[in-house]
Amino acid sequence: MAARPSTPMSPKPAKVKSPVPGTPVFGCEHIQRLLTQSPEVMNQSIHHYKMILRNIFELTPVISQTTKTPDGQAMTSLTSNYLCLQCSSIVTEDERLKHGTKKQHRFYVDSRSGSLYCRKRKHDEMFSDSLKDNPLYISTNTTIASCKASGLRGIYNAGATCYQNVVLQSFLHNPLLRNFYLSDGHQSNDCNHSNCLSCAMDDMFQDFYAAENTNGFTAASILSGFWISDKKAFENLVTTKEQDAHEFFQFLAEELHERNGDGKRPETGSEHTCNCIIHQTFYGKLQSSTTCQNCGGVTNAVQSFLDLSLGLDSLAHKKKKGGQKTPALTLQECLDEEYVKSDKCEYRCNSCNSMQQARRNTSIKRLPNVLAIQFKRFEYKQGRHDRAPSKIDTVVNFPLQLNMLPYTTRGRGTEAKDSFELGRSCTYDLLGVVVHVGELDTGHYVSYCRMGDQWFKFNDHKVELAANSDVLSAQPYLLFYIIRALS
Repeated sequence: MAARPSTPMSPKPAKVKSPVPGTPVFGCEHIQRLLTQSPEVMNQSIHHYKMILRNIFELTPVISQTTKTPDGQAMTSLTSNYLCLQCSSIVTEDERLKHGTKKQHRFYVDSRSGSLYCRKRKHDEMFSDSLKDNPLYISTNTTIASCKASGLRGIYNAGATCYQNVVLQSFLHNPLLRNFYLSDGHQSNDCNHSNCLSCAMDDMFQDFYAAENTNGFTAASILSGFWISDKKAFENLVTTKEQDAHEFFQFLAEELHERNGDGKRPETGSEHTCNCIIHQTFYGKLQSSTTCQNCGGVTNAVQSFLDLSLGLDSLAHKKKKGGQKTPALTLQECLDEEYVKSDKCEYRCNSCNSMQQARRNTSIKRLPNVLAIQFKRFEYKQGRHDRAPSKIDTVVNFPLQLNMLPYTTRGRGTEAKDSFELGRSCTYDLLGVVVHVGELDTGHYVSYCRMGDQWFKFNDHKVELAANSDVLSAQPYLLFYIIRALS
């Protein structure tokens, strides 16, 4: 296996030298024709090209690339744009050929690497000697600006795989998982599992954080490992149709747990513990307390959880009954419904030795380092002949900072209300958002991930800068919060 590239340091600005007089220009016949028309045309073209390169290499490589849509609206992206050498136009890759055909312009410069393109052909050595007898001169003039291995890359859609892409992006921008894989937490060289998804994740982290590349990534190893998985619980995901991002999140977490932990699936009602990276990152514990209304006896049960699933329909229905036509919910209201309020139930009380009326409430006994929350937006409603799937579009507002103390078992105690330190230890910062856009069968997934204080929107292979307002106005399907001490 080839040695992995080391994570690069911040790059030094590349120096672009002037071509040696009399040195033939290396490239295709179109470049030769352009630069041999007259000294004026040659000097003007070279000056324009050098000016573009200086602007590229003097800027921070992760700066957004700006272009305009056909209707004149500004659009920012981390994907390379193309600067026309024959006019002042800046176009996307999709628009490059259209612009060339319309304007009869052939030459473009990649806004990130400085590479020269003649329509589709790439020429990295515009000013090099045809005999290539000076490697230092060539390398100096073809240096590509590093992206500082920031992990800001899109993932190509391999055919209705956007539900996988958004989950992979949330994993790639999770600092606990990133540190685990970049520090060789999973020993790929010693792994004997064929089509191991943890090995594929290991390679993916290396490609995102150790390779100087901002182009889209093809998650071929992830796809192949996923498609041949023998997990029957998730076999409905193996299809070319749009699927559930939440199910894929559960599948991937379980698969990585098996490859890095004890391989045992946590059972309902158990306090299963494992020191694998998935348990250290996502798993917490719920405590269900049932109080007998006859004798007052309390029965507690503890179980592990990977994520919290919050209902929307019943809570929205209650608000509609209260007079709100299109009620908007908050994340805190959804959490209150599940982890503050108690429900009536019947259960067999051991003390009374009979079925009794009881009240049951659920609280979080142990919070995870990264809290994953799913909103139940997809449901099946009974139709005239069968159950039809539908999507719940209820608006849910969520905060950038979340205090989880009121929903914990310790938070129920009176001393917790005055405990500043306890409250601070339960404070989370928003890390990622997964959004489902459109209808149930024809929709699309996009995600938002935070790096430092900056948000980015991931739409398959496209990566764009996002503001806090963009994130908070999105309608979430999955939320990822990280404990403040680690954010």
